Amino acid sequence: MARIVLTAVVIVLLNVLVGCQGIDSGRGQLMPSRTMTSVGSAGAVNIAKAGETDFVEQIVVNRQAYRQGLELLVKYYTKTGNNMKFKWAKEELAALDSIPQYKYIVEAETAGPNLRASISIPEADDLYMDALELEKDAGVLIFGKNNDLLRLALDKYDRLIKNYPSSDKIDDAAYKSGEIYEYFQDYSIALVYYERAYQWDPDTTHPAKFRSARILDKRLHRYAEALELYRQAIKTEGKYGKYRMWKEFAEERIKVLYKTEGENE
Repeated sequence: MARIVLTAVVIVLLNVLVGCQGIDSGRGQLMPSRTMTSVGSAGAVNIAKAGETDFVEQIVVNRQAYRQGLELLVKYYTKTGNNMKFKWAKEELAALDSIPQYKYIVEAETAGPNLRASISIPEADDLYMDALELEKDAGVLIFGKNNDLLRLALDKYDRLIKNYPSSDKIDDAAYKSGEIYEYFQDYSIALVYYERAYQWDPDTTHPAKFRSARILDKRLHRYAEALELYRQAIKTEGKYGKYRMWKEFAEERIKVLYKTEGENE
């Protein structure tokens, strides 16, 4: 019996550590559980004229209003001594915290490929350093990193990209975001951010093309695109000695993919 229980515990722990094995888990798009800023009021969305951003902003406002309403109810019933309704409000608030809430907007998609990392902007630099610090604080825990801190870091990287699109840190923010999304197994989103890193700064020193090619190859199985990008990466990022292992990996994958391509012709 003890052996069966131990086996069950090991399986549960493995599930926690490994997580969802799908292409895109969506975990990177979950809202951080910490409330970062209060949200003001917003009028009703004109469905005929609205776009994705309008709908998402409305959702954010409604979420915040709902939470604030429940919190006020808890305080009110605490003050009036209505224990039954206090319990209801607390249970509803707890249930709200357990519901997945997604950001929906992928800032790298919205920004497009044509930004250029060009000038030093102190405010953008501060956001970048704050995000790096959050990543550092996330650390490596017994069961993995602190996911909430990573989501807060993503929020800062996205704010940098949105608010300071000419900053020389946008490619760095995009690359770091790609790493976090890849950790969350949101591979399609990670790919977009990696692509933006080398699109926004063709001379970026990050191995963004190598990582993009690996996702195309290993996760999305878009082999023809991966083959081409591996070749590009070897010519650009492969010139840096610190990426020797990436270069060797790419060269091996090119051999395999080229052979596969030839067999399929």
